[in-house]
Amino acid sequence: MTVLGELLQPPIFVPAGRDIVRQHSSPAYSTLILDGFAARYLVLTNGARQITELNVPGDFVDLHSLMMSPMDHGVVALTSCTVARSPHDGLRRLTETEPHLTRLLWMDTLVDAAVHRQWIAGLGRRTAVARLAHLLCELYLRLKTVHRAGSGRMELPLSQAVLADVLGLSDVHVNRSIAQLRAAEMVRWAGRAIEICDWDALVRQAEFDPTYLRLGKAPV
Repeated sequence: MTVLGELLQPPIFVPAGRDIVRQHSSPAYSTLILDGFAARYLVLTNGARQITELNVPGDFVDLHSLMMSPMDHGVVALTSCTVARSPHDGLRRLTETEPHLTRLLWMDTLVDAAVHRQWIAGLGRRTAVARLAHLLCELYLRLKTVHRAGSGRMELPLSQAVLADVLGLSDVHVNRSIAQLRAAEMVRWAGRAIEICDWDALVRQAEFDPTYLRLGKAPV
């Protein structure tokens, strides 16, 4: 990964609410999240926003922009973010000289696609409380992988309005779903601090299978 690190430009700060990647833009670089939460999103003509993936530290938010231009969606900083950009010219050279690293970057885009499949299934078939439970299971494991969660605890600095855009629900429905998980003693949720009290019950509620996250260290 030293080769990839050498491609990254100096970190920059992006305030909450600002686009990291604008919809319909043609960026000349891909962006790595070093700190903070970001989200891919689409906005409909009536102004409604659907968040299609949450991004956490360690995620390339637009690695696919190397091959897809212009962008068909935007990426917004949900919290203050620190990011580093990798110019596409350097990434293209890397794909010609570093086959193993190229496969790892390809795997990154495949996991993105797997996350999208799970979210589509959730929006179409899971109940509101199951959608929320599934999101919590996913985010906990992703944050734990980058040492931002552990011992059943994580911070989720997202408003209920943002969660509504993630889950395809109203703010009221999100509030009710949180209350259901609390009442079932699966989670304690105070502000941004979440403690998962009963992981097994949360997994059952969500019908969560972490296979799609590819967290094992299978050779690529």
